[in-house]
Amino acid sequence: MKLFAYFRSSTSFRLRIALNLKQLEYDIIPVNLLESEQRGAAFTSRNPFAGVPMLEADGRDRAQSMAILEWLDEAHPANPLLPADIEDRFTVRELAYAIATETHAPNNLQVLQYLKAEFDASPDQISAWYRHWLARTFGPIEARLEQLETGDFLLDAPGLFEVVLVPQLYNARRFALDLAPYPRMTRIEAACLALEPFQRAHPDNQIDNPERNPA
Repeated sequence: MKLFAYFRSSTSFRLRIALNLKQLEYDIIPVNLLESEQRGAAFTSRNPFAGVPMLEADGRDRAQSMAILEWLDEAHPANPLLPADIEDRFTVRELAYAIATETHAPNNLQVLQYLKAEFDASPDQISAWYRHWLARTFGPIEARLEQLETGDFLLDAPGLFEVVLVPQLYNARRFALDLAPYPRMTRIEAACLALEPFQRAHPDNQIDNPERNPA
């Protein structure tokens, strides 16, 4: 497998965690979003969505991180990201898709660049926008976790929810969101980051991170 990714992309971070949890071998192919490599003809001819991650697997280029995550579970059932019980699967999907659709969607790089280009939004205004959409969904997620009386993970072990949560908390820190109101989320995050699959997937440890590989 080849994972076309950008070190700081939260959706790329999701895929790295998932592949590591499932103990699947893959090579990282860096795509520099800041230089718009994802919009070049060579890339869009393979991925018309013009974004990362893209997973080259089983003779096909696969886009859209949430679809790839579910495909991974179906194609490689060992070390599942989704639990066997139907109600547990719903719980995991409810929370994972809340982040993917309600938090990530309005805060992805294309949206932030549009705010700057079309509305002349300042860095402070863009950060305020980002924090607004984080808090709007983090609050309900934290409340659901409290209802479920979660511990170190949503269920017995990290899965799809943790795969999606940890990268979003990484972004939340980049945009200086106060995480004090979310103790259950940050407890889960801490438990995950103590595990090798999450550590290896972290942006700090990626081959295209310029701070890891200074010029």
